[in-house]
Amino acid sequence: MSRARRDSAASPDARANAVAEALAAKGLVPDGFLDVVKERATEAWSPRNGARVVARAWVDPEYRRRLLADGTAACAELGYAGPQGEYIVVLEDTPDLHNVIVCTQCSCTAWPVLGLPPDWYKSPEYRSRVVREPRRVLHELGLDVPESITIRVWDTSAETRYMVLPLRPAGTEGWSEERLAALVTREAMIGIELVPEPGRDPLTDS
Repeated sequence: MSRARRDSAASPDARANAVAEALAAKGLVPDGFLDVVKERATEAWSPRNGARVVARAWVDPEYRRRLLADGTAACAELGYAGPQGEYIVVLEDTPDLHNVIVCTQCSCTAWPVLGLPPDWYKSPEYRSRVVREPRRVLHELGLDVPESITIRVWDTSAETRYMVLPLRPAGTEGWSEERLAALVTREAMIGIELVPEPGRDPLTDS
């Protein structure tokens, strides 16, 4: 494809709108259906949901046990279920083990708790390299994992969606679930950063 043709190509949003308008014009989708899907993708499917799951597991040992035994059911307890969340496996970080998620085939994530995948997660470079040299890739992303800690990479599939249960940071004893959840990022639940201690940056201070 020539540079001129690439430069004149419609934006992704414009192309998506054109497809939606064509489907609606042909009567192939019910009225309001696409608006419902858009609202679900941008609001209902959110990393905020996963952050609440993590916070609950940090403060409730029985919930944490259920989460690790059956992530799908435990997430559904908090109302987080649906497409791409039918079989969620939760991976617990420990002082000796750090988990990282990837989808080498495409860009699968557990939508109900992680939201739609970010661009970097979909990139061929991340998908191909993190399975071969995870410590180096994490370093390039800003996270230095000591050699004494094992890194385990989990390849998401159409059947199994993973979510990391990161370590609870020091200095958060006695915090409420809401306050804890505010610390948890999508990146920490994928495994490319740590949940920061209060007042610390998760990347530059790791």
